[in-house]
Amino acid sequence: MTSWVRVPGFTRDQPFGPQTLPYGVIDTGAGRQVAVRLGDHALPLRSIAAELGDLAALVSGESLDPLLAATRVEWSALRARLVELVAWSAAPDGATLVPLTDVSMSLPFTVADYVDFYSSRYHAENVGRIMRPDTEPLLPNWTHLPVGYHGRAGTVVVSGTGIERPHGQRRGKDGPQFGPSGRLDVEAEVGFVCGGPVSRRVSTSAAAEHIFGVVLVNDWSARDIQGWEYQPLGPFLGKSFATSVSAWVTPLDALAVARVKVPDVGHPRLPYLQEDSPWGLDLRLAIEWNGTVVSRPQFSDMSYSCAQQLAHMTVNGASVRPGDLFASGTVSGPDKSQRGCFLELSWGGKEKITLADGVERTFLEDGDTVVISATAPGEDGSVVGIAEVTGTVLPAVD
Repeated sequence: MTSWVRVPGFTRDQPFGPQTLPYGVIDTGAGRQVAVRLGDHALPLRSIAAELGDLAALVSGESLDPLLAATRVEWSALRARLVELVAWSAAPDGATLVPLTDVSMSLPFTVADYVDFYSSRYHAENVGRIMRPDTEPLLPNWTHLPVGYHGRAGTVVVSGTGIERPHGQRRGKDGPQFGPSGRLDVEAEVGFVCGGPVSRRVSTSAAAEHIFGVVLVNDWSARDIQGWEYQPLGPFLGKSFATSVSAWVTPLDALAVARVKVPDVGHPRLPYLQEDSPWGLDLRLAIEWNGTVVSRPQFSDMSYSCAQQLAHMTVNGASVRPGDLFASGTVSGPDKSQRGCFLELSWGGKEKITLADGVERTFLEDGDTVVISATAPGEDGSVVGIAEVTGTVLPAVD
């Protein structure tokens, strides 16, 4: 049977075919509404509300907030119904398909809290070798807990938003200097969007009840500001100016086939971080710098799972609530071609990166555009997409 949806990109061998169905918030000029992505089109869910029954209330507003406040049972029921509807041979009454070129995208949910982790062993070791060349690259706590910091929710922006070069203090020859960052960088990360009931001390076995879906994250980083300020405390102004996320949230249910084993850290984990069957995700990322793919990190190399990160984030009594976002930390691999930030790719600015047009770079220049994309394996050989996150560097404003 042939689906009524006949638009480019809506096939199982394409990232946004019927196996993916990510949620986003579109605006066609008549106000914001929740939609699912079908290839290069969007299906506004208000247009098929009659076919969704009681579940329609979860996606009838101007954001994903009501959906995130629901439960995993409801998330799975809505997804199952949408999978059915797009497989029909005849379009549901009222169904409207809108080309993505005709919509503007909004931040799909209200970000409540934002936490960023540091869970790639390869990234942590590379940064240690660059920043602390005369010491052990991996600090002793790293293999015992998922290191992280509490970021700034108010500067999380949707993919496509321009990123203004930040000001801050940085180290100078004769003391601190102030001005625009000269070492602007990216970090390719995977973000987890939380929902479900407000809870504290979430166990690893309960994490899936609180993780709705996945986005890509670009944790923009001003390395010169960060390098001056982060000792003895953690990231602050070098990170808090902007964090970009995908406009479409891929449901966790779409990634069931992509689960893989988490790498061993070399010793048993403490009880609250243990899982019966610890799983990571087989996500294949690509980083484009002005159209040139400069790196292809693999998320399967990450040493801590999303369940372990959420358990650690809440073990002290902190809560998780709908709209919380936590990111994996930079995704890097063992090879130079898998390094997830330009600090690593340029080895602290010492090695130039040549783009396809012959231009050489170490860190970002004004006007540069970075696109991070990812795919995962799906059922029956299909490809599941994680929507890209893109941003262009704007000049600093005095």
